[in-house]
Amino acid sequence: MLGSTIWILLMGFFGGQLARRLGAPPLIGMIVVGIVIGPEVGDAIAPQVLVIADDLRTFAVMVILMRAGLGLDLEKLLEQGTVALRLGFLPAITEAIAVAVAAIILFNFDFPTGLLLGCVVGAESPAVIVPGMLRLKSLGWGVAKGIPDVILTGSALSDVLVLLLFSLMVNFLAQGTINSNAIQFLPLQVLIQVALGVLIGYIAAQLIIFLLTKQNWTETIVQDTLITAAIALLLVVLAKSLPYFSGYLATMAMGFFLIQLDPPLARRLRVEFNHLWVVAEIILFVLMGASIQLRVLETTLLPGILILAIGLCIGRMVGWYLSTLGSNWTWREKLFLLPGNSAKATVQAAIGGIPLSQGLEGGQTILAIAALSILITAPLGAWAIPTFAPKLLSQDPVDPTKVTVASHTLLLAAVDTSNLATHVLTKVADLARRSNGEVIVLHVITTSNQPEVKQLQNQTKRLLLDIRHQFITVTGSIPEEIVRIAQEHQVTDIVIGKRGHQPWQQVLVGSVSQAVLETSPIPVILVEELERTKVTYPSK
Repeated sequence: MLGSTIWILLMGFFGGQLARRLGAPPLIGMIVVGIVIGPEVGDAIAPQVLVIADDLRTFAVMVILMRAGLGLDLEKLLEQGTVALRLGFLPAITEAIAVAVAAIILFNFDFPTGLLLGCVVGAESPAVIVPGMLRLKSLGWGVAKGIPDVILTGSALSDVLVLLLFSLMVNFLAQGTINSNAIQFLPLQVLIQVALGVLIGYIAAQLIIFLLTKQNWTETIVQDTLITAAIALLLVVLAKSLPYFSGYLATMAMGFFLIQLDPPLARRLRVEFNHLWVVAEIILFVLMGASIQLRVLETTLLPGILILAIGLCIGRMVGWYLSTLGSNWTWREKLFLLPGNSAKATVQAAIGGIPLSQGLEGGQTILAIAALSILITAPLGAWAIPTFAPKLLSQDPVDPTKVTVASHTLLLAAVDTSNLATHVLTKVADLARRSNGEVIVLHVITTSNQPEVKQLQNQTKRLLLDIRHQFITVTGSIPEEIVRIAQEHQVTDIVIGKRGHQPWQQVLVGSVSQAVLETSPIPVILVEELERTKVTYPSK
């Protein structure tokens, strides 16, 4: 098992990075790696790992659901609430019906078996949709109308309905009869599962706040994350044993209520769950690829592709139209639902083999189309979301309280050969360590200081030993070169020394620091010899 785990992590990582360098989403490379090292091709994964693959995938899905919940925007959801609710039900229902009708024609299924296939195909994948929507939120695409939030919420609600309907159809086909009460109370069951999921998520969020904030049972953010992840995973596992509430929805609701009830704690947890996702993503998609059964595609490839196309282009489009009817979405934003809300992976991997395992007629075909839906729509959706978002959505200001905005910190330290250089380098080193940033050390050479440059270089190496940095020397006008190099390398801040002990309002006109302040469009941090610092934002 240990060898297989190392193999999965290393091959999955480099497969994902290779896909990224080729311009494709990393998960495509991870799925391909899973197929290659899985039992269908290379058979390089230990059987013990495949046995617990479902549990590992459950953990990974929990991570992305927590990330989704910690990023939901209450204000935007209230604005688009009816759209989110309709997206949670209508596209899945219309797609399931379209697939059922197509299966009757192409595979001679009866309607219940066709509807069972429709339930398998109609489920949406949080594994693909959640990371994609969170990335759009961090970049600002569609956030003014809360489009990523609406898609995230609708996807979670949709899976509640689909899984309930799937269970109902499996029981009917296995027993040959259907309980009319089960159909009659299906809407009530959905409402109960949703309501209990939200309520249990709220209680779990209150419990986490009580333990971590009010009682201070933990000492570090790592311990906070451990407790939160364990409780979130418990909700998902309990929902499997007690199918009275949606574990997926409860987990997302827990993250949502955390951001409402304790924003500082939620903000810290959001960063840590982003770190967890780095490992969970590899495990999820490599094992997803390993679970795809290529052999079952031999006789159903072309009809399967046709059924998926009918479900997507006819069934889902009707559902999307009805879901956004009367909303303030533009036609471009409505069209974005095609790439943004159609990926299938996680649920199909979990339920695609159940009809076959229970000996139901058409089980082999259902499993084949489930595998085909993963193979086609997961990579396609992962590629289409970032590709079409800039073309169909508006880019709006990002709310940093709702998402973790990924930004690269690059500091420019402008130093001379005086004692002030020590203060500047010490300050920039402290800033870089706090932000996990990089540093450019710039020295403008003059005829009088050339012999001391080597000494300045050695001092830079010593003070920035544990920080990624580069030392640059140029010649020319000192203020102009500082601003030019800062703009050329797109630094986030300039750190520069200020001589003397005058009040800040009396900085000498004509000094290097004053000239940089007047001409730089980039924020400037002034460091005095007395080790005081001031951040100054240029007036323009």
